[in-house]
Amino acid sequence: MTHYRIEKQIELKAPVSSVWKALTDFREFGQWFQVNLEAPFEVGKIAKGNLTYPGFEFYKWEAVVSKMEHESVFSFTWHPYAVDLKRDYSKETPTLVEFTLKKTPIGTLLTLVESGFDKVPDDRRLEAFRMNSEGWEEQMKNIERHVG
Repeated sequence: MTHYRIEKQIELKAPVSSVWKALTDFREFGQWFQVNLEAPFEVGKIAKGNLTYPGFEFYKWEAVVSKMEHESVFSFTWHPYAVDLKRDYSKETPTLVEFTLKKTPIGTLLTLVESGFDKVPDDRRLEAFRMNSEGWEEQMKNIERHVG
């Protein structure tokens, strides 16, 4: 096992168009991801908001949208597990989060890959990997319920 890449897959019983909307419509994304985003996603722009997950409402959420290929690929970069409010993460290299969608006989195969943990500073790499790995497991269940 490498600590540089997280990969999760789930087959959703929903059409690609519904899964795409759940990923790329900032309001829908916010519902299942538990974040209140300020504005729609736009390639090359920073998406900002606050988490709405109980106990974490005071944490900021920030990502830069990298790619939006209609009903195919949605990706962004962010600083993984950036929860130390006293730490400046802006100098760190962000990880890349990429969702790919593929039509299946029962709906959509959603694959999530988060890569770039090799660039996360040593003092927080393993914890960021572990926490995001667990977090993505939960988020895959959340999107499944959302598009269910």
